[in-house]
Amino acid sequence: MANTIRIAAALLLDSQGRTLLVRKRGTQAFMQPGGKIDAGETPVQALARELHEELGLQIDPAKAVRLGQFSAPAANEPGFEVQAELFRVDCAASVMPAAEIEEITWLAADQTPEMPLAPLTRDLILPLYRQLLSAPH
Repeated sequence: MANTIRIAAALLLDSQGRTLLVRKRGTQAFMQPGGKIDAGETPVQALARELHEELGLQIDPAKAVRLGQFSAPAANEPGFEVQAELFRVDCAASVMPAAEIEEITWLAADQTPEMPLAPLTRDLILPLYRQLLSAPH
């Protein structure tokens, strides 16, 4: 499909089980941190690079747990679909918005987001996140 944007995204969880959402400069919708997968990169390599660029986060790619592939209409590119390789990343480190990230917010599973969300986040990732957290450990 020509109109597909392949990305790697993180369901980034802090020690309290909240998940991080980010908003890129000049856009409205909040979404998972992550970004486009470059040629020659594996999804988890792209994820590690993007998290470092966008949030100053160093992750161990071996500890990122693949949750699957999800597709939805792209939030910021009309007519495009994003195809996301989603990874769960547990993160105790503090994050700082950098590069094109303008705003970050931590969301608890029982919180109803007030802000606009990317379709992928709203329709697929947040329901999965709530399901993961309510699952018995």
